Amino acid sequence: MSTQPHKKRTRWHIAVFLAPAVLVYTAIMILPLFGTMQNSLFNEIDKSRVFVGLQNFYKLFQDPRWSADFWNALGNNAWFFLIHMLVQNPIGIALAAILSNPRLRFAKFYRTAIFIPTILSFVIVGFAWKLILSPIWGITPSMLDAVGLKFLFAPWLGKEEYALTTIALISVWQFIGIPMMLIFAALLSIPDDVLEAAECDGITGMSAFWKIKLPLILPSIGIISVLTFVGNFNAFDLIYTIQGALAGPDFSTDILGTFMYRTFFGFQLQLGDPYMGSTIASAMFGIILVGVCIYLFAIQTRLRRYQF
Repeated sequence: MSTQPHKKRTRWHIAVFLAPAVLVYTAIMILPLFGTMQNSLFNEIDKSRVFVGLQNFYKLFQDPRWSADFWNALGNNAWFFLIHMLVQNPIGIALAAILSNPRLRFAKFYRTAIFIPTILSFVIVGFAWKLILSPIWGITPSMLDAVGLKFLFAPWLGKEEYALTTIALISVWQFIGIPMMLIFAALLSIPDDVLEAAECDGITGMSAFWKIKLPLILPSIGIISVLTFVGNFNAFDLIYTIQGALAGPDFSTDILGTFMYRTFFGFQLQLGDPYMGSTIASAMFGIILVGVCIYLFAIQTRLRRYQF
């Protein structure tokens, strides 16, 4: 009988199957990211590319010409994200809890209907809602008039104090299906033994959701929160479709994505500046990275105790 130690088999097939995805991701994500960060350290002086270090970031944060627009866009981005956190995610959780009830009829139809807007393009959603909310040819004034609430109507997309909130709520309408489906899947993964034990202790209905189900799906809620954060601080398409690159009225809907677009590519009489555009993009990456790290190291570690 052979006494030679058994050699551990190298699983080359894993590398073979992962290689195409890794190469594509590197080509379209990693290399452009590092190229953008590198570009933010240069500037054009006397028609030549010159290394300036962190001078572009100092200009972005301190120069009155740039800092006012940057902090305005950052504040709008934070408000855009806050509305999604306070409206989209709680409603998504509530819908998932309701639709996970096995006694509810037509639950599959409701889930499909709520999720359909998620697969629509930003262009379709943006132009559709722009027409719906138009004070000239939109259907919103007549619908409110039909129920005696026409006095509530206002040109929400045309007023500075309402425009950003209105677009954020349109985005909530489009993407509320994502947290709903993720929480729905998390609720289905809860073992039946846990729920049956709770029923034996007299914990049923809403009490079972608050005391049993909600603590068990907290890790999933954390994942949804960080996905919402990343998605909202990368937002661009919907605001560009509805309000254009100038993010009107008077830049009240301007977020980091539209600010970076105008700076990098230029718009109308504004010339494009790829170096400052790269600086804004690098600042966006830094903000998202810090937010994700806070979640991973400060929040996720506290939620692990709820996992099975």
